[in-house]
Amino acid sequence: MLAGACAFTVMGACAHALGQRCAWQLAMVARSAIPLVLTATLAVRAGAGLVWRGPANLWLRSIAGSLSMMGAFYAFSGLPISQVLTMTNLYPIWVAVLSWPLLGQLPSADIWIAAATGIAGVWLIEQPDTPGASQATLAALSSSLMSGFAMIGLHRLKHLDPRTVVAHFSGVSLLFALAAWLLLDNRPVPNPQPLLAPATLALMAGVGLSATVGQLLLTIAFTYGQPARVAVVGLVQVALGMLCDVLVWHQPLGPQTLLGTALVIGPTAWVMLRR
Repeated sequence: MLAGACAFTVMGACAHALGQRCAWQLAMVARSAIPLVLTATLAVRAGAGLVWRGPANLWLRSIAGSLSMMGAFYAFSGLPISQVLTMTNLYPIWVAVLSWPLLGQLPSADIWIAAATGIAGVWLIEQPDTPGASQATLAALSSSLMSGFAMIGLHRLKHLDPRTVVAHFSGVSLLFALAAWLLLDNRPVPNPQPLLAPATLALMAGVGLSATVGQLLLTIAFTYGQPARVAVVGLVQVALGMLCDVLVWHQPLGPQTLLGTALVIGPTAWVMLRR
């Protein structure tokens, strides 16, 4: 999971850079198409095969994961990496809350306190002076909520090869990405570049390749490992995202942002360790 967290941080950095060059939907297309080709090839060569219809949990994982991806890529194009990774990593709290309607398990009082504290942290992190910050923040929060649904489905797919699961998810998410490209309005791009420019192609390849590695490692980790412990390790993405913001984009991290991040990550880690 640690290696997967590093891979997803690289993906977020490439997606953020692409947000300055092209529509966020195109970054999502690269995120879906490249893993689809690679994982489908790996699954077929390994004899694992491909599954299209599959069980309900496979579709829950793929559809919820695709919606989560849409929110994350929209947010990456408008917010610093660390802020997006902080808010999208709220999903363990959503998993705990969703266990009430989906699994019949009433969350304890500390879960509700953690959820309220996390929301307060998000409020501190949000930068109202940044154009489109409110929409991007809402998209990141929606992404974490959809990730909660996806993780509930993912842990129930131990009988399927991880390459098969990732290939199915990539195929579904590619359809969502193409639909978003055709149906949703594109936000103005600060510095639009030709799609065939070498830097743009390199960033798209970086998004797709790092996403493939990260998705395979995450699927293996959550399928065979204890979800709470795995998710705690995944929080290292937030620290890595902060390093990228400071070293690459020279994004200052003010006291309000640091406090908000602590209010999100602290309760999230607490919930995961308790569960």
